[in-house]
Amino acid sequence: MNHIARRRLENQHLVSPTLTEAADVVRALGAVQSQDYAGAQWAIAQRSKGLTETDVERGIASGAILRTHVLRPTWHFVLPEDIRWMLELTAPRIRGAMAYYDRQLGLDANVFRKSNAVFERVLRDGQQLTRVELSAVLRRAGVDVSAGQRVGNLLLRAELDRVIISGARRGKQFTYALFDERVPAAPPRDRDTALDDLTRRYFATRGPATVQDFAWWSGLTVADAKRGVEIAAAFVKCELRDGGPYWHVPSKRAFPRAARVAHLLPNYDELFVGFKDRAAFAERLRRVRANHRVDALMGHILLVNGQIVGGWRRTRGKTVEVELRLLVPLTAPERDLARRAAERFGEFLGTPVRVRIRRA
Repeated sequence: MNHIARRRLENQHLVSPTLTEAADVVRALGAVQSQDYAGAQWAIAQRSKGLTETDVERGIASGAILRTHVLRPTWHFVLPEDIRWMLELTAPRIRGAMAYYDRQLGLDANVFRKSNAVFERVLRDGQQLTRVELSAVLRRAGVDVSAGQRVGNLLLRAELDRVIISGARRGKQFTYALFDERVPAAPPRDRDTALDDLTRRYFATRGPATVQDFAWWSGLTVADAKRGVEIAAAFVKCELRDGGPYWHVPSKRAFPRAARVAHLLPNYDELFVGFKDRAAFAERLRRVRANHRVDALMGHILLVNGQIVGGWRRTRGKTVEVELRLLVPLTAPERDLARRAAERFGEFLGTPVRVRIRRA
């Protein structure tokens, strides 16, 4: 069993989890990638003691967990207490990454000022509106929203400028609220203090990992990632593996080393997308499929003991049908582990599960 992969499982609370609240999981991980909204809810639940979809949704609706663009330019779940300093640290890089696309769409500082002012006006006093509703408001205010991507970039910029943040869902529709009405005021942090916090959380829950892994996950430069490791030197420790330095935070938790575990990882799960180099999870796969591609866009991964063994998909109705598609042969005990992981998914949804296993 790959030692690095196993320790990452443990540090991400995927072996004998003890956390009981969705917000505790997000706090520990710092941020949870969430453009696959349902998948990210399941990612949180797997790192807890028995949270259901309803439990996680309740935390999001109440504002205990927020959803916005931070770190890399994609959706993440974060906590209200963390979003100000995380945006201060990472928003400049996201703005830089989006600048080319903004120019292509004819978006400049004047347009952003106008759209932000519109959002501030229509969302005050607790109003929460959907993207479609905000598009209509912008149109009435004379802002060109003829291209759907213009709306997306205007909303993204307003998130980065700390004007808007996620509101409670209205049925299945996402809403936006005013940032200052959902996010508590907090004193600003200097850059090194923010970098220290982000570095500690990353290596505490993703270690052992490299500086390059941290730079990928955070969206920061490699120089900033190295600076973070320097600042957190009393907390983050280095070990040499596979000819290179890996960083981790020594854990006081006692893990059952002999435990065997299986997981149905959703799209963009932090165990997988949190690393630039994912080779540690693919040793078993590559023994039988040497050329199989392993990247961040591999969705719905089936893991056994921290190793990729296949994929999965679900069809949801009165029952949930979970199909496990094996890329490598499994032993009978491993198949039982995979079935139990699928049953846990059904418990999360509150729906009976029917499991099918087939070779891909």
